[in-house]
Amino acid sequence: MNQGKIIKGIAGFYYVHVDSLGVYECKAKGIFRKQDIKPLVGDNVIIEVLDEDNRIGNITEILPRTSELIRPAAANVDQALVIFAITNPEPNFNLLDRFLVMMDYQNLPTVILFNKEDLADDSEKERVKNIYRDCGCTLLFASAAKEQGLSEVREILMGKTTILAGPSGVGKSSLTNYLMQESTMETGDVSRIGRGRHTTRHSEIFCMEKDSYICDSPGFTSLMLPDIEAGELRYYYPEFAWYEGKCRFNGCVHVNEPDCAVKSAVEEGIICRERYDSYLCLYDELKRKVRF
Repeated sequence: MNQGKIIKGIAGFYYVHVDSLGVYECKAKGIFRKQDIKPLVGDNVIIEVLDEDNRIGNITEILPRTSELIRPAAANVDQALVIFAITNPEPNFNLLDRFLVMMDYQNLPTVILFNKEDLADDSEKERVKNIYRDCGCTLLFASAAKEQGLSEVREILMGKTTILAGPSGVGKSSLTNYLMQESTMETGDVSRIGRGRHTTRHSEIFCMEKDSYICDSPGFTSLMLPDIEAGELRYYYPEFAWYEGKCRFNGCVHVNEPDCAVKSAVEEGIICRERYDSYLCLYDELKRKVRF
């Protein structure tokens, strides 16, 4: 019996990485179906080895989960790393805020990484810092192409399972390749599970080093908002928290109400207008979703 982590699941097969041994192709025992338990990428499991030479086994036990994500489906994720380019392409702040709302909805700490900092001037960096200064997330800048700031990125990933998110064209692949350069997982093990194949359909976890994993979830590039009421959205904007209860009306949603403390803070520049405008956009979307 060996303990490992499911790093990929496809067509009923689960690929389990066992420290210092490699990757085993496993089936899940029928008892899990009877218990209505579906193994997830990220699950820590116990396997029995059926064929050591070909690294084939069975999953006999799924260990207790510390967390379970709904979208994308994954277990035992500690944090999200949301990657956007600071320029080329210009960051889509509406999409970024969707990620932040979804991660907060799933109680997942989030790190925002702006890549391609070598292509941006100081004014662009300051603008981004100003927008997200009070969003409740750690903010990092790096350049995967120039290998700048990546030691800070690696440090924040150590000892954790981190899910990567972000649109195409922001350098996510370059960053992942850099982080995997010093991986302790053998090259043969990585290629054996078909890295680079099925990339549009399946989440996959890669082992950077012991107890440090990154989860790439292809297709995790655009998001519907979580199933919340429009009036709840304000709780997912940490900038608004200090003003809760300070508006004229109880339950103020900070949109059309008079004497709104949040709107006053926006006018005074205390709350960033870009974030507030994003809030209005998402609020309107949720309102229309409920209506129809």
